[in-house]
Amino acid sequence: MKEPGDQDSYGERLDRSKSPGKRSLSSLKSASRSAVREGNKASEDATDETLTEGGGESYLEDDDYSMEHLEGSSSSFQDDYVETIRESQYLEAPASASEGAEEEVKKKISENFFYDYMELVLMPFVTPDSNIPLDLLTLVHSFGYDCKKRANLQLLDSNTVMYIAGNQLILLNLKTKEQIYLRSSSGRGIGVIGVHPDKTYFTVAEKGVFPKIIIYEYPSLRPYRILRDGTELAYAYVDFNYDGTLLASVGSNPDHTLIIWNWKEEQPILKTKAFSQEVFKVTFNPEDDEQLTTAGSGHIKFWEIALTFTGLKLQGSLGRFGKTATTDIEGYMELPDGKVLSGSEWGNMLLWEGGLIKVELCRAARKSCHQGPINQIVLDEGEVITIGADGCIRIWDFETVDTADSIDETGLLEIEPINELQVGKNVKLFSMIKMNEIGSNFWLAQDASGAIWKLDLSFSNITQDPDCLFSFHSGAIEALAVSPLTYLMATTALDCSVRIYDFASKTPLAQMKFKQGGTALAWVPRLVSYNGAQIIVGFEDGVVRVLELYDPKRLTVFAGRKKVSDADINLKQVFKPHTARVTALAYERDGEILATGSEDQTVFFFEVEKDYKPIGYITTPGPVCQLIWSPNSHPDSTLLIICENGYVLETPYPTIKEEEENRDVVSYEIKDMHIKCFHFSSVKSKTLRFIEIEKRKRLKELKEKQKEERRKQLAAEMGGNGEKEFHAEEEEVEAEEPLPEIFIPSTPCHILCGFYSEPGKFWVSLGGYDAGFLYHCEFPPYDKNSAITEMKNEPFDFRRLEDTEDNPIQAITFSIHQDLMFCGMQDGAIRVYILSQNNPSLMNMVDYWHFNIHDNNYGCVKGISTSFDDRFLVTTGADSNIFVFTIFSEFELKKSIKAKVPSPRFGIEAEPIPEDIEDPKSYSIENARRKREHDKLMKEVEEIKAGKREKLKALRNEFWKLLEMNQELPKHMQFKRTDFDVDSKIRAEIARKTAFKIHEVEKELAWEKEKHELSLMKLQNRKQF
Repeated sequence: MKEPGDQDSYGERLDRSKSPGKRSLSSLKSASRSAVREGNKASEDATDETLTEGGGESYLEDDDYSMEHLEGSSSSFQDDYVETIRESQYLEAPASASEGAEEEVKKKISENFFYDYMELVLMPFVTPDSNIPLDLLTLVHSFGYDCKKRANLQLLDSNTVMYIAGNQLILLNLKTKEQIYLRSSSGRGIGVIGVHPDKTYFTVAEKGVFPKIIIYEYPSLRPYRILRDGTELAYAYVDFNYDGTLLASVGSNPDHTLIIWNWKEEQPILKTKAFSQEVFKVTFNPEDDEQLTTAGSGHIKFWEIALTFTGLKLQGSLGRFGKTATTDIEGYMELPDGKVLSGSEWGNMLLWEGGLIKVELCRAARKSCHQGPINQIVLDEGEVITIGADGCIRIWDFETVDTADSIDETGLLEIEPINELQVGKNVKLFSMIKMNEIGSNFWLAQDASGAIWKLDLSFSNITQDPDCLFSFHSGAIEALAVSPLTYLMATTALDCSVRIYDFASKTPLAQMKFKQGGTALAWVPRLVSYNGAQIIVGFEDGVVRVLELYDPKRLTVFAGRKKVSDADINLKQVFKPHTARVTALAYERDGEILATGSEDQTVFFFEVEKDYKPIGYITTPGPVCQLIWSPNSHPDSTLLIICENGYVLETPYPTIKEEEENRDVVSYEIKDMHIKCFHFSSVKSKTLRFIEIEKRKRLKELKEKQKEERRKQLAAEMGGNGEKEFHAEEEEVEAEEPLPEIFIPSTPCHILCGFYSEPGKFWVSLGGYDAGFLYHCEFPPYDKNSAITEMKNEPFDFRRLEDTEDNPIQAITFSIHQDLMFCGMQDGAIRVYILSQNNPSLMNMVDYWHFNIHDNNYGCVKGISTSFDDRFLVTTGADSNIFVFTIFSEFELKKSIKAKVPSPRFGIEAEPIPEDIEDPKSYSIENARRKREHDKLMKEVEEIKAGKREKLKALRNEFWKLLEMNQELPKHMQFKRTDFDVDSKIRAEIARKTAFKIHEVEKELAWEKEKHELSLMKLQNRKQF
């Protein structure tokens, strides 16, 4: 492997990489120069200046590589002519050999030139003159992985992989599990990464306004080259050519710009728009640098570097699907003969030739090659490997694929794979990279379900089973909770898993899977579980589960066994209080009551001591997003209920009824609770108006002071004429601009989070129009006659937050002493405000520390929490990432710090596992009670009906006996049948009603009767003729 300083020059390396039969890009450029010389002799003497651009001592652009061309023939003749003139001027500029050599030295960037990493990367923002240390938070570990990000797993050497985690690039050692972090330079996130074929460099293509591509040297990790102005907002993909001399990049929305770079000279060679829709990928043809392929949303495009009269151009040919359905193309591969093999959304392979589909490949009986999209296609050792979202890897014969052709009008050809590997259940493979291990065929695979796999594709007798190296959450992490006793944390997500981590020793401990995704989480307080072994989790189907964490090595059953995990999770209790997703869980400060909130607009209360016996529920005017019990400093225990749609409620401690009182109640609904309500009404426009008035008032006072000083100055200089001069100047008064208008949004803005300040008072953060402030609110007095929906309340105070108009606070937590307020922002940043202790009004909330950590586009901070001793801060985001920070302290942490997993309770191994609620349609506690009461009522009704029927049956039998006795009497003594009628009118009324019903039915069927009679008549007439 060569050192960076020993690299060949651009032209030499490119020429050497080509076989004699192939044209290199440099040979095309030479031909272009000759054509320009012959066709533009008239412009040779126009100027003798050599065009050079750039800045800095070692960064001067070379016009030889700075031609920008529009796509194909879309470039105008004028642009071509200007480029021709520039090329001819550069080529024909007269200079001596020594001057040319001197100019060449100036234009080339030194092979040994490196940028300063600390000057390049973005540092945390700190309020000026605040004395807040830059290292207030220090990243120590990442437990997350953005497994759904394209090409987010790259191999640097046999032991080191790298992947993007928010605003960080993580280099992970597969053996030691150690992590190295490289920060984003823009602070807006990283778009995509790539690795040089020699593994000596890697690229970090960022996001932001005109982001950079930074090329780092490996293993020194020093920034080596920076490519600028390649796209508007973010890069979608980067790829080196076979010998690593060129780099292709494509941008994401809105421009989708495709550029070929001479990356060592930091110069674009060719530039064009790739497509009008999203482009997923761009690659060089490994056999020919003059051919590239791009693919993405509903398209594939084939590119060729063509020599035209005006120079080199990128000419693109859009693939035409013909009678095949248009599909997004994620995986494709260039074949040595120029054909391209691509995947499809339905799992078949498409063989492209000349911009058309030559044949569609499927399996026998028209079965698709994969059950779902093909995400990657690789040619390795003469075999075609397809990687599918169905978790399958299939090996196909190259010759069969390369020579395939359609045999009928369907355009389909059936082939079968040589080998296949099903990695696992619920595995969604996204990409694979081959490990450079001699004598083996191991690959690393990115699993979109949240894992990194090591796969053996040797398909021999000693082939190893798929090995899951790392397991992560897939998708947004919905909730986070930290142990009140040790360095343990729990997380849950919609991927149906609950995971436990030791964040002090940087170790994942345990996980448990369920049928539904987790949406809320809380660690059970020590007042309930003394050893801190229990967590409670809410799920999207309304179920709440109590889980118990323990150390299995301390169980008698596992004594002496090998490979016992450090922690295990046991299901302790399960109940279903809600019919929609659980959004909040909160224990009362004494641990006696559990409150659960949900999107079904209810809050349920449970008595914790009696195995979470239901107390009752209340309905809320909107979906619940947060529950907070009042702290010990408040005289009464109250619950703050924050609803998404602008309502905030406060409930007192619920009354616990005795078993006898509660037995005959039909519903669990609590209707006599004194609930205070605050309906937020927007005051932002009024606030901005007030701020503007105060600003103008201060400005006016300053102007008045300046006028008085001016008047005195004129009076001293001009005596009596000074007043006249002063009044003449005073007449030139500028008209004031109108004050901001009062505006109240028609749709209430969502409340994102909040917290108690004092009894009956609270702070809230809102999104939408009302973002940019923290609002201090107070509950009005309880009034049972007022309608909640008609209430409109305004906050009595506010705090303006800098740079949060479009980036509101999403989550808030405090340090133990309330002197630090940690805020998770909507754009994935962390902000820390420095407060004074015992300051609920936040009077001095000015100085802050701010740092971008999660992804800025989709990495909203969903959870933020400090450890029990304020040594660590943990954040979770919608980008699947979990970051652990140490909080600045004068006391250093011990190096071997580790969490203590709770010991198992005595007899836990013998306890029966409670029956879980797996059916999402199962009854909630309230619905089950109502159904029970309804069934009870129906049973009572049926019993009454049965009793009536028995009485009627007895009376009927007695009546028939009387009739029999009457028949046995002599004729002259027998009663007539009509004599037995109690009331003759009853029988007449029954006969009348029967006749009326028959008449009504006849009227309803009259039309149908007439229709069928006519049909019958027509049929009879036909038979007669």
